[in-house]
Amino acid sequence: MHNFTPISALIGGIIIGLSVVLYFYATGRLAGISGIFENAITQTSQRVSNTLFLIGLVVGPLIIYNIVLPNNPIAFEITHSYLLIIPGGFLVGFGTRLGGGCTSGHGICGIGRLSVNSMVATATFVAIGVLTVFTLQQFGIYL
Repeated sequence: MHNFTPISALIGGIIIGLSVVLYFYATGRLAGISGIFENAITQTSQRVSNTLFLIGLVVGPLIIYNIVLPNNPIAFEITHSYLLIIPGGFLVGFGTRLGGGCTSGHGICGIGRLSVNSMVATATFVAIGVLTVFTLQQFGIYL
């Protein structure tokens, strides 16, 4: 298992947890990405803060990758198949609306608040993810 990195995963989890708490105390809102994205488009009163949050999600990793760790390339690979990416994106969007939120909202914020709905949603996300990977591998499709 060359992807098993418990120290960096622990540090990342602590940073995410602290960020969620800081965001909640600063804004009074949960840091669910799908809700923030939707509000950035539909809510004029919160558009600036939501847009800045979304920009930070893109700019933050770029700063880490290019400035903080420039000589430590991160091995990351994604499929180049638009036949998988486009329907996958629509299914994720549909599932997010159907489940009343995304993995960050349910998995990080909801479970932290001991929400039963979020626990069920997160268990469903994980189960479907495992089933999807298993099914694709059965057909010889490796992502």
